[in-house]
Amino acid sequence: METSNDQSVTENASILMTDQLYTPQISSNKPFIQANTVESSLQELKEHHIIPVFIKDNEPVISHTDFIEVTAEVVADIYSTEQILSPNIRLSHPVKGRIPEAKQKPAIQLLEHEKTLYYERMAFVIEIPTVYDEIDGNTVSLTVGGVKAYNLDNLYNKKGADEHFKIFIGFKNTVCTNLCVWSDGYMSDLKVKTLGQLKACIRTLIENYDARYQLMQMEEMTKHNLSEQQFALLLGRCRMYQHLPNHLKNGIPQMLLGDNQIGMICKDFYRDESFCKSEDGSINLWRLYNLFTGANKSTYIDNFLDRSVNAYHFIEQIRFSLQNKVFNWYLN
Repeated sequence: METSNDQSVTENASILMTDQLYTPQISSNKPFIQANTVESSLQELKEHHIIPVFIKDNEPVISHTDFIEVTAEVVADIYSTEQILSPNIRLSHPVKGRIPEAKQKPAIQLLEHEKTLYYERMAFVIEIPTVYDEIDGNTVSLTVGGVKAYNLDNLYNKKGADEHFKIFIGFKNTVCTNLCVWSDGYMSDLKVKTLGQLKACIRTLIENYDARYQLMQMEEMTKHNLSEQQFALLLGRCRMYQHLPNHLKNGIPQMLLGDNQIGMICKDFYRDESFCKSEDGSINLWRLYNLFTGANKSTYIDNFLDRSVNAYHFIEQIRFSLQNKVFNWYLN
């Protein structure tokens, strides 16, 4: 992994300016998640989206904007000598409304200033491209981000009730914008009451994250291959896992991707320009992992990161089984 903490950043690298949190360049020119999401910008969130409140006292929740900005502040502080790109933001589940004065108007006659809008669910990533490495010819860059879903919060309460967040630090494959997230860089159900608590938790996660170890583990994936027959068996078992009785799932590595995603993996095994099978029909685990994370882009925001982490550990279980020649239900 190359980072200016260990050696000088190349002269042509765009270094973070002291008077801004990040450069104007967006963290990805392609969606890191698709499903039913739409793209947004931080400015649009600030200027055009209302902020939900706790109903009992009309106090605001920690907004999507607050979450993104406090994450950016922590990233800028910890990686103060690195280039930091502006957030890539995806939204889903719009909640539309109108001002009281327009309550009798037909929807088609509403003026723009009479409409209100916020999105129930939001995911974002902030890329740090000057902290990177190369795996199997693919550049991967350090990325921080999170998910906020208001449907997980009890908005019928008073301010001070727990608010739920998901935060992560990992890598983004710049070839395809697939996110590489594992459990040591992920908080799946962070509960906080204040913005200060949220900021402290983000800092703790980033400071405790071992980027080099994750890179080493992902590099190990390139050293192990599945034959076409093994791949077919693995995908068949993945489909079967969804329908196993609970008592039979004990001891079997969990598989959270659904039938649609598994179908996409099968299709891309033959057609993906970057990660398809080799001429002899085999595929290394790094490519297979990227087929899994690519298929995960069709997952809804609230399950996206959980499935990302699951994909990582699922492939790690396959690697461990191949390397140590031990039984794995998906391969036997």
